[in-house]
Amino acid sequence: MADDVATWRKLRGLTQAQLADRAGISRATLLRLERGDGGVSTENLLRVMRALGILDSVVRALDPYATDVGRLRSEERLPQRVRPRDLTRRDDG
Repeated sequence: MADDVATWRKLRGLTQAQLADRAGISRATLLRLERGDGGVSTENLLRVMRALGILDSVVRALDPYATDVGRLRSEERLPQRVRPRDLTRRDDG
């Protein structure tokens, strides 16, 4: 994802300083994000995506009902909790 942020910035013709300013973060934070160093909050990542004009695309991509599985199961009632299945147990009949 780090390379993607840098690529979007370059496609928009923005310097790191310009994008950091538009996102309301420091240039050092943007640099860490573009390097993939970690330690960058989700909030700051979302600020950068908004400043790049791609936040709406990301939100749509995360919509579970926009997927094939989500559309197929959209009428089902979802459980309150999902318990892990015992993957070690074998049903031999």
